[in-house]
Amino acid sequence: MKSTLAAVLATTALALAAPAAAQSSAPPVAGCDRACLIALADTYAQALIDDEPGAVRWAGNAVVMENLARSRPGEGAFDTITGEGTDNYAVHVADPVSGQVGLLTMMVEGDAPVLVGIRLKLDASGAVEEAEHLIARNLSEAQLANLQSPRSQLLMPVPAAYADSRSRLIWLGASYYDALDLNNSRFSNMADDCVRHENGFQTARNSFTRPGVVFSDSEFAYLGGLGCAAQIDTNMWEYIDTIENRRVEIADEVTGLVWGVSHFHHAMDKDYTPLIGVPWFESRDMRRFNAFDMPAIHIYKIWGGAIHEIEALGIVMPYQSPHAFVR
Repeated sequence: MKSTLAAVLATTALALAAPAAAQSSAPPVAGCDRACLIALADTYAQALIDDEPGAVRWAGNAVVMENLARSRPGEGAFDTITGEGTDNYAVHVADPVSGQVGLLTMMVEGDAPVLVGIRLKLDASGAVEEAEHLIARNLSEAQLANLQSPRSQLLMPVPAAYADSRSRLIWLGASYYDALDLNNSRFSNMADDCVRHENGFQTARNSFTRPGVVFSDSEFAYLGGLGCAAQIDTNMWEYIDTIENRRVEIADEVTGLVWGVSHFHHAMDKDYTPLIGVPWFESRDMRRFNAFDMPAIHIYKIWGGAIHEIEALGIVMPYQSPHAFVR
């Protein structure tokens, strides 16, 4: 989690040299274009509700993972998901080049609303060879309030003058993990207006004039008002030990959305972590936290060469849990 001047300079050089040529000239997998992939994701989500795995075509060697556990078509979410969400929350990220699609959506499990992330990968014949589910449960009313419909910015097509190539979209999405892991926003490029939501909670660029908030009562009252980059530069995420199994392979050139999957490890073996440039606080008290892992999905909205929105889903798992779909 520590950087050197040489590393910063090297990363800056990489940023300037990041591929700018579009890579979308490759043919779609088995003819499944963007619209086809979005329709596939919707069909799959309905198949979970109906417990009908046969609604999609599976490869003979298909692998299904759910919350890091190995599953099979027709098991897991196929048995537990009972309905679609009562809202309009759904974000698609479709990439014909990689033959993959991600869907972040609200669903119902039993009687409870859950936030579900679905990633599907097709083989050369167009059959599903990988299906990955992350399900965030026990959502509070405050979380659900921000999960009624997607932020409009996420769904808007990017005007041609501000559109980035697929290769640059992938690079920028992957760079966010470097910035977090090294506590230095310069390893990525996040716009000043960058807003982040995590499981429905807004965790960056909250109003600094929130009613009832007294900054000196809690360090996060202040930190939560900072933007994505400014937060990283305070060292507030220093407790993250490593971000492993980073898979940033899905980029939607129409909406500028990038789908990233990763696995965070947190040993929580330090009582305090230092803060940089934070009024009233020189450190964060971490003694109330136990060690844990967090498999996560991050969706990045990118235009004009910068990250402007982040929508994330994360689940708490035991420390040093095994990874899913290791590349």
